Amino acid sequence: MNPWLPIAPCMPVTCILPPAATVGRTRRALRLLTATSLVLAGAVLGLVARTLGTEGRIRLTNVWSRLVLGALGVRMEVRQGFTFVIHPRPVEGGLSPGRVVDAVMGPAAAPLPGTAPLIVANHVSWLDPVVLSAALPCRLLAKREVRSWPVVSGLAAGAGVLFIDRDRLSTLPQAVADVTDALTHGHPVAAFPEGTTWCGKEMGSFRPAVFQAALDAGAPVRPVAIRYLDAHGVPATGPAFVGDDTLLSSVRRVAALRGLTVEVTLLPPVTARDRRTLAWMAESSVASVITTPAEYAGHGVRTAA
Repeated sequence: MNPWLPIAPCMPVTCILPPAATVGRTRRALRLLTATSLVLAGAVLGLVARTLGTEGRIRLTNVWSRLVLGALGVRMEVRQGFTFVIHPRPVEGGLSPGRVVDAVMGPAAAPLPGTAPLIVANHVSWLDPVVLSAALPCRLLAKREVRSWPVVSGLAAGAGVLFIDRDRLSTLPQAVADVTDALTHGHPVAAFPEGTTWCGKEMGSFRPAVFQAALDAGAPVRPVAIRYLDAHGVPATGPAFVGDDTLLSSVRRVAALRGLTVEVTLLPPVTARDRRTLAWMAESSVASVITTPAEYAGHGVRTAA
């Protein structure tokens, strides 16, 4: 198995539960029509965005992403979070816990002035890139396949998306270099280090490769936890895009949900001297927000009171 292509155990039949509340057919149709119109308009805007500088592209993508979430009836809540993590010590065959450290302070030197943060988040849905773009103006790191998707490829190009070919590990150094360059020039980059989507009830391990870009740029790493909540404030599985689910069925499922909220928790930056430790600290920080106490015990996480 290619280590850069992790596979989550999540499947629609076992992970996606019936929604707590749904909207009527007319509202569903209106949401889908509006969202489709925005996607098509976005493809045209993508051509215009190519004439703008990077900052202009980021601002335009931020506005467009907010409109898409609104069209689908998704309410976004951005909040500040904090956590304590177990600082791991990398050893052969795994990671062993060490002393407890505050996630605000890592063991490495302070980030270089002028560098932008590497934003890393858990991955649940096709909505996640839209959510991060709406919550935190940034460039996205996406898989190479997006370049071949109709309409979406134009959106990605206009938004200044960076690409990574997960099938060819030989291209990884160039992808890391591209992210490093963006961070060095003050442009935040958002990535999903799990490498695949999970249903949101659990999460996968953060792959360390992309964290090398933060180390090379002398940039901070900003963990972000994404949770989808239903009309009653309970974690919602409807937005999950996992296993053999199709994009069409997932989009229709999201458009049918009533009172869907995406909670974006901005966690304190973490720093470390090597990418494995940095990945573990970021993963532990995110896990302390999205998983239950019994589950995050496996991540070596302790939340602050």
